[in-house]
Amino acid sequence: MPDTESSNSPLLEPLEIGDLKLKNRMVMAPLTRNRAGEGNVPQDLNKLYYSQRSGAGLIITEASQISPYAQGYPATPGIHSAAQVAGWKAITQAVHDKGGLMFIQLWHVGRISHPSMLPDNALPVAPSAIQPKGEAVTYDGMQPFVTPRALDIDEIPGVIADYVKAAENAKAAGFDGIEIHAANGYLLDQFLRDGSNKRTDAYGGSIENRMRLLDEVITAVKAVWPSSRIGVRLSPENQFNDMADSTPQATFTAVVGMLNKHDLGYLHVLEGDMLGAEHKVDYTELRKLFTGFYMANNGYTQATGEQSLNAGNADLIAYGQLFLANPDLVERFKRGSELNEPDQATYYGGDEKGYTDYPSLELEKLSA
Repeated sequence: MPDTESSNSPLLEPLEIGDLKLKNRMVMAPLTRNRAGEGNVPQDLNKLYYSQRSGAGLIITEASQISPYAQGYPATPGIHSAAQVAGWKAITQAVHDKGGLMFIQLWHVGRISHPSMLPDNALPVAPSAIQPKGEAVTYDGMQPFVTPRALDIDEIPGVIADYVKAAENAKAAGFDGIEIHAANGYLLDQFLRDGSNKRTDAYGGSIENRMRLLDEVITAVKAVWPSSRIGVRLSPENQFNDMADSTPQATFTAVVGMLNKHDLGYLHVLEGDMLGAEHKVDYTELRKLFTGFYMANNGYTQATGEQSLNAGNADLIAYGQLFLANPDLVERFKRGSELNEPDQATYYGGDEKGYTDYPSLELEKLSA
């Protein structure tokens, strides 16, 4: 049966973000795949994986730790060493050679780590010394999370400096911009939400205080990147990593208001809860409040993505699992072709299986 052309889809319309020209509004979402090489250095396998998906209007890399103390999972890439910068540089060049654009997601996991993952068996840090429920993924298998160490207020400038250095390294590696990961239960999200932040100093208590660190990180990296090349990711009600907030609508209304003053390239929102709870947040209200480009994420299909764009509820749609399993997802949407199913057993760790071996339409034609 012939493919059906869907070339009038709003997903395929270009978009200009500052001086960047996105060829479509389909974004490859950040996807941790645990396939970095020794020293958490991106390698040739990663280069093939990302270059295969260069048809996206924008690729956001898997989360990449900003320092050795920011790591929470095995074989995740960093952006803090010279070798990591060189590894990423080969990847950005390969993506650019195919006409793609690429932002790196800057990551500090905070309490979602384990001493065995950190230099000198250090304790993970967090806004408050609250042990998260669940288990850490370590090189020796699953181990219970430990009680983290609350960051001393005098240490916070050092964390901000790590973000700045990572932003500088991202520029040296040839990225087109950066996304600050303030979602999914990692350090900046731990500061934002009152379930994990019980501080009584200038970084805790009121939402104005709890969002202070994110505000300061953005302000600091704007000395490295123009604001149009900076995105921020939020997840207002995601319970993943034992997260909660008593008033998520009010909390993130305030956060979005703060973000507006920074004139960001985009706001990337994980809408809803990865664990399946009912929505408590009105995302159309957050979208109306945000004065820049809004990127929606969480289980979107072609049809629901088009509906969201047509309704004005988003400017960009981020696709995760669909881009994972369909390196040529843009072309498949354009033609109305069938989609490959993602293989969940190969999501994390391993080799090319479930990573670079998903067939493209061209390969399917050759083998037909």
